[in-house]
Amino acid sequence: MTDITSLPFHQQLLVREYGHSTYQLILGLRDIEDVAERSKRAGLIIQLMLRLQPSLREQTEVQTKLWNHLHVLLGEDVSLEAPVPLKSFSLRTEKPGRVPYPTRGPKLRAYGSAVEALIAKALTLEDETEREQATIQIGRTMKFLYRQHNKENAKDVTILRHLGELSGGQLRLDPAQVESQNLFEMPNSGRTPAFIVPQPTQQRDRREGNREGSRDGRDRKGGKKRKKGGRGPEPQQPPQ
Repeated sequence: MTDITSLPFHQQLLVREYGHSTYQLILGLRDIEDVAERSKRAGLIIQLMLRLQPSLREQTEVQTKLWNHLHVLLGEDVSLEAPVPLKSFSLRTEKPGRVPYPTRGPKLRAYGSAVEALIAKALTLEDETEREQATIQIGRTMKFLYRQHNKENAKDVTILRHLGELSGGQLRLDPAQVESQNLFEMPNSGRTPAFIVPQPTQQRDRREGNREGSRDGRDRKGGKKRKKGGRGPEPQQPPQ
């Protein structure tokens, strides 16, 4: 088996994507001198590559992508009669640089780094009214995230304390005002109220109502309604 570690980085990625066996079949095309025959067998390998990666069917210009991948694995110095234009991959021969990964986590894990970014943005606001409104919105977000993380409700004083820790004491609100006006509660979004399961008393009343309705229906069909325990209508006397 060919050692792919000596290949350029972009070719190593393609070999891992389609497999070593497919790569060996592609290298076998080099031994075919006739360009037409080589291109015909390359088309069969293209069908194999599509079976190995069925998700590529959903992409646009899948044939262009597969033929270019085969051309890169075979070598750009080998000519092919491809049904699509072949592009050069010379710009992708170098291994990309390492993406820097953050080494410092959030101060309070329940809120994450996004809340810290919001607080940093709020500290740049010069208008006091805008800063206060931003602080209220951040407090609502923090209370929501606290509930999601700890599976319990958070007191407003707890959110205010955490807000002070994350902002270095620069974002402050009146605790009494926050509690009296429920500033950290999410406003009602106007959704349809949840379905309330009927209580046993409601179900019993509903069943009794259905029985009364069924009696009325029978009475309408059978004739006049008779009183319980009473007698029927008295017979009429013949005329004298």
